[in-house]
Amino acid sequence: MELPIDHFRLLGVSPTTDAQSVLRTLEQRLNRVPEQGFTAETLQARESLLRLSADLLTDSHRREAYESELTALGGEDHPLQAALEIPTSRELGGLLLLLEADQPLECFSLARRLLQPPQAPTLGSGRESDLSLLAGLACLAGGAELQRQRRYEAAALTLREGLQLLQRMGQHTPLRQRVAEELAQLRPFRVLDLLSRSLAASDERAEGLKLLEELVQERGGLEGTSSAGMSPQEFQAFFLQIRDYLTVQEQVDLFSRWADQSAVADFLASTALTASGFAQRKPERIAAAMQRLQASGQDGIQPLLACLHLLLGQVEAGQQVFRRGASEDAKLKQWAEQRSDDPLAQLCDYCRDWLKGDVLRGYRDLEADPDLEAYFADRDVQAFIERLPQPLIQADPPAGDLFSQAGWPDSPAAPAGLAGQWPEVEPALGLESDREPISSEDSGAKASWTSRLRGALPSMALPSMALPSMALPSLRIPAMRRPELRLPAVALPRWRRSKGLNLSKHSRHLRLPRSRRGRLLVAVAAAGVLGAGLWALLRPRPQPMPIPVETTPAQPAAPPAGPEAAAPPPAQPARPVPLQVAEPSQAQVQALLETWLAAKAAVLAGGESPVPLDSMARQGEIAYLQQQRRESAARQQTLKLNTTVTNLTIEERSPRRIAALVSLRYSSQPINAAGEPAGPAAQADLRNRYVFGRDGDTWRVVSFSPLR
Repeated sequence: MELPIDHFRLLGVSPTTDAQSVLRTLEQRLNRVPEQGFTAETLQARESLLRLSADLLTDSHRREAYESELTALGGEDHPLQAALEIPTSRELGGLLLLLEADQPLECFSLARRLLQPPQAPTLGSGRESDLSLLAGLACLAGGAELQRQRRYEAAALTLREGLQLLQRMGQHTPLRQRVAEELAQLRPFRVLDLLSRSLAASDERAEGLKLLEELVQERGGLEGTSSAGMSPQEFQAFFLQIRDYLTVQEQVDLFSRWADQSAVADFLASTALTASGFAQRKPERIAAAMQRLQASGQDGIQPLLACLHLLLGQVEAGQQVFRRGASEDAKLKQWAEQRSDDPLAQLCDYCRDWLKGDVLRGYRDLEADPDLEAYFADRDVQAFIERLPQPLIQADPPAGDLFSQAGWPDSPAAPAGLAGQWPEVEPALGLESDREPISSEDSGAKASWTSRLRGALPSMALPSMALPSMALPSLRIPAMRRPELRLPAVALPRWRRSKGLNLSKHSRHLRLPRSRRGRLLVAVAAAGVLGAGLWALLRPRPQPMPIPVETTPAQPAAPPAGPEAAAPPPAQPARPVPLQVAEPSQAQVQALLETWLAAKAAVLAGGESPVPLDSMARQGEIAYLQQQRRESAARQQTLKLNTTVTNLTIEERSPRRIAALVSLRYSSQPINAAGEPAGPAAQADLRNRYVFGRDGDTWRVVSFSPLR
């Protein structure tokens, strides 16, 4: 047999170790005899090989020749690996030394080969027992090494082969149990490994989905408490991460299959159906989500049902349901009144925030903007709405409590220590982010489906990541929200909001006639706004800029005297804003973005924008900028901001919408009232997707989101 190791590594010394140190190391190795239960024959073979290596390394002439051979092997065009040829009588001792030299995978491969015919040892012999023991120990150590390399599926394959080998040999029962336990604990990591692979790796992803279903079934559903190798906290951490690796269709299929036994899965299936229907312009899926949500018999879901009514063009029903939900929830009513006096504008703002913050995130293959205009402008959406009969569900959903029906324990309050402890991964520095902060007066006004899930899982509240090796660097977990639980049964949280969702946008005053769908389409056609369709009905109208900009008209300069008076003034470069070109070039889009970023920097520095903000951006972005300025002022600080566009590429283009991939070089420095730095400076290279929309003849910044 050839062992893939040299004398230095076999003995555990470096090539620079002198002869005296070699002898001391030999003595230490001989005194530390393995205690795993090997036979005396194997231990004697180990000792003989150690002494042979020590004899060679303490003989100066033999050592010099051996080092020359090693150097020659490494200096060839194709370096070769050093190996030691050992006789059959010392094979087991060599394998044991290979395992001690931290080469478990090589040891397992050789031991497995020796256990196969025609080299298989005699049944019941000491050689068979030692080989089985070596194979079991080596597969455990090899699996651990592969896990450290984050090669979870390869680790599972090694453990599975080792377990099958031990079962065939019928020996070392405690060792077999250890291997089986390691293999079971590795399953969630395998799911993450397989599902995080490319979407083109269909076989691997199918295996990952299969393992995920087995894991959930063993637990008894998402609400189950059976261990299945994971505590409730570990399962919560695992489940929150796994959703970001699933496509929207995979989530629809999985949660729909689990819905019969799991109330939470039924709720998540509604979320995934809504996301798929909105992003892919398939309103029939939104109708299915509404039917599923209404059939669940939940209480307090009127605002969600109102949003679904709106997306199906059932405006009157949506307003009625939303008004009923607001009448039952004082916080929601207060929020709606602060946003607008127009009931339809309130519903549209709520629906837009809900889509952005809760529905359209958490899917691997879905990146969509909550653009109601584009949704209703789609011909398939318009055709479906025209064919839709009376509202699919009644305005008053039957009373009931979804999660109390699931048989969960009563809980008088949120789990202790839950608030503020959920992990949230934000983009670098947090300024150029699609997360929008809210003021304290807005907190508690609105909940999300994500928070409903966590409110429904009180026993699975996780203060921190319980499986650190599963926290992949690119993973982004949605903002966690603190649930508000009711008595006597655990119910859905009542529209609590977190800092991850902004409700400070100014209302978009949308005007729709109070008539049925046919009259809506007639009104749109009569108005002549971009053809027939609900897109025109839901088009936002710009409001006055919330940050006043005072400009002082320049006094005309006195005409110069002399011959220069007749000279024409120099040509002024074209202003980047307002951008009123039907098909702007990439350079013009970049100029608009750079002007907007410069205006933001001026406002955050405590000054005023040199140009009107509403000529560059829609009210949502302006309101976000306002909020940032108010927060800085509350801290008696300003922000010195420098954002440079290093690259801009047009990704999508239509007559009313442009999406661009933008690379930015960002730096910021908070400044106190005395004009001195108030904290460390921050720098980062960001990559965002910016969306520009055309309102009338003017292009404006609509939104942005960081790219993974």
